[in-house]
Amino acid sequence: TSLPMIGRIVCSLAGLLWLTGSAMGQASEPIRYTLRFPQPETHYVEVEASFPAGRRKQIELMMPVWTPGSYLVRDYSRHVESIAASAGVRALKIRKTRKNRWTVETAGSTRVDVRYRVYGFELGVQTNWIGSEFAMLNGAATFLSLAEKTTSPHEITVELPPSWKTVATGLTEAPGGANHRFVSPDYDTVVDSPIVVGNPTSYKFEVEGKPHYLFNFGGNPFWDGDAASRDVRRIVESSLRLWGSLPYDKYVFLNVIAEASGGLEHKNSTLLLASRWAYRIREDSETGRPNYINWLDLVAHEFFHVWNVKRLRPVELGPFDYENEVYTKSLWVAEGLTSYYAPLIVKRAGLISTTQFLRLLSRRIESLETTPGRLVQPVETSSYDAWIHLYRPNENTPNSGISYYTKGAVIGLLIDAKIRSATSGRKSLDDAMRLAYERYSGRSGFTPEEFRRVLAETAGTDLEDWLKNELDYRDMLEWFGLRWQNGTPGGSEKQKATTGLVTKADGSRLIVDQVRRGTPAYASGISAGDEILALDDYRVLADQWLSRMDQYKPGDKIELLISRRGELKRVSLALAAESPKKWRLEVKPDATDEQRDRLEKWLSN
Repeated sequence: TSLPMIGRIVCSLAGLLWLTGSAMGQASEPIRYTLRFPQPETHYVEVEASFPAGRRKQIELMMPVWTPGSYLVRDYSRHVESIAASAGVRALKIRKTRKNRWTVETAGSTRVDVRYRVYGFELGVQTNWIGSEFAMLNGAATFLSLAEKTTSPHEITVELPPSWKTVATGLTEAPGGANHRFVSPDYDTVVDSPIVVGNPTSYKFEVEGKPHYLFNFGGNPFWDGDAASRDVRRIVESSLRLWGSLPYDKYVFLNVIAEASGGLEHKNSTLLLASRWAYRIREDSETGRPNYINWLDLVAHEFFHVWNVKRLRPVELGPFDYENEVYTKSLWVAEGLTSYYAPLIVKRAGLISTTQFLRLLSRRIESLETTPGRLVQPVETSSYDAWIHLYRPNENTPNSGISYYTKGAVIGLLIDAKIRSATSGRKSLDDAMRLAYERYSGRSGFTPEEFRRVLAETAGTDLEDWLKNELDYRDMLEWFGLRWQNGTPGGSEKQKATTGLVTKADGSRLIVDQVRRGTPAYASGISAGDEILALDDYRVLADQWLSRMDQYKPGDKIELLISRRGELKRVSLALAAESPKKWRLEVKPDATDEQRDRLEKWLSN
């Protein structure tokens, strides 16, 4: 029996126990929640929770401090207010014992009811947002639970204000067709199933006989939901061709179109944030504006997590400890390889051209190669330190570290090419991922050593030393028939001068935001937070900096007048040449037929 089938059997048994009850005592007693939004415009949800107490003197409740998929302690309990406990009409004593724990004196009751309010005004995929148009709730940020591990099933009822009609979630609807009522076999599933309520437009399609839903909250008239749904379906089908099966009974895409960005994976759903303007901007660009190609890339990334992370996972990521940091060296596999595959899945789905795919991939390479911290922080350390680095960047982050998303994606590209060349095209990273999934997608997960062994077994050669070296692109370029672009087409653009400063505007004030290591500004002693007042004794404002710099060429010496915490200073430096955008991939005009065949096979598997 396959692992997905085992999962369905387990879920069915859990549902049977929930329906029929059991003589096993507390383990089968459900935990029940009711959500209400009496005044959503005030950004509050009211939660009523009912916990089995088994006539014990006390029960202890907890709220998670983080949510899986986002490795930062967020202390969700800071948004909890007005908590009170009762048993029937009798008030019970409840006291807070830690930042995220409460103890309830039960007075010998069999069940304890706890009421509290949660404030939600963070438009992020890891947090809660409640407003007049919709509410977006994450399980970790919303639901208290018993601090002790329990096998209790969970029930959630959502009571909607009159103006809202729909509850969208990956949770299972309660038996009997109860309106806006859902069941879950355990608390992990509650945490793993975001809920969005409001008035979305919904689109349904089937793949392999399994229903998939796209819920668009907001966006009209700027989004063509039917067309987007067709594109999402092609991403699902492209992913299915790689992995071979869909390990869920249904899948839900929760697309909140609210001038925000981000995505978070869940076992049978994903929560996405998008811009209402992104759909009509069809082409990727250098401006960083939201666009549809990047949204497709996000959809493919989060959906790829159905397999890579939610089932094939590092050994440390489960069972979850919701109250403490969980450390793993393998986030470069979980997130980095997913970042490599996302644009590849979109290309294989036929939704972007080869040029557009290479542009997406090149951005990952260029981000890596222009970040000084890549030489400081190994990718496994980047993974391990996610809790203190990735989600808590500062002005020195580019100098001291590298994102495991970015470096992991580039490693994925190079490993894929290495496996293909080592096996004369018979194997690829696709085969390694499927083999890892076959072995480690059960309850145990994989260790770093086990994953490296899968790569070596697929390649037919030990990759240990190769993985430790500085990244080398030569074999990849040769195998696929690619090359680096040299500056702009034709090379007609003059070489620009640079200080190495990253600036930001504070009104009209020009503020230094970052100073990149190895640049003239870094050597001169300029610091983040300095205000640039003048360039060569001429006043310069925030909106004038780039045009002024265009007047200079590499090698020119300049003098800056800066203000550092109110003290004026003069700083002299010699300008360097800005590196051309050389980390841009393109197909070699003289690529051989064999190279073009390899490229086509890579992009169309």
